[in-house]
This record gives sequence, C-alpha cells and structure tokens, in this order.
Amino acid sequence: MRTLLFLFVLLFFLGPAMNKFLDEKCIRLDGRCSADCKKNEELVGLCHKAQKCCLLLEPCWQK
Repeated sequence: MRTLLFLFVLLFFLGPAMNKFLDEKCIRLDGRCSADCKKNEELVGLCHKAQKCCLLLEPCWQK
C-alpha cells in the first residue's frame, strides 16, 4: 500500500515539472506551442497538454 501511495505522489508532482521542461525546450528552439502547425511551419517537438511545438520554415534561396 505504501508503494502505491509513493508512486501516486511521485507522478502527481512529476507531471507539472515535465510540462514545464517541454515548454522551455520549445522556447529554446524559438518555436511556439499550439494545437496545430500552420502551413508554413514544421513540427519540431511537443509541448504540454498534447500541443505541438511549431517552428517557422525558412525558405531556401538558391544562388
């Protein structure tokens, strides 16, 4: 019973920390968290609550 209680407490406090980690990773990539990426954006990671980290695509200019 103690093991079950320990696991519950661990997961309860670890969840918000993991969400914050994912958001910070997206911000470091200069992305934004949203439900869907736009046509000119690509998926580069995940954010909290099953959102996507979207980054604007840069066009390749040929010389």
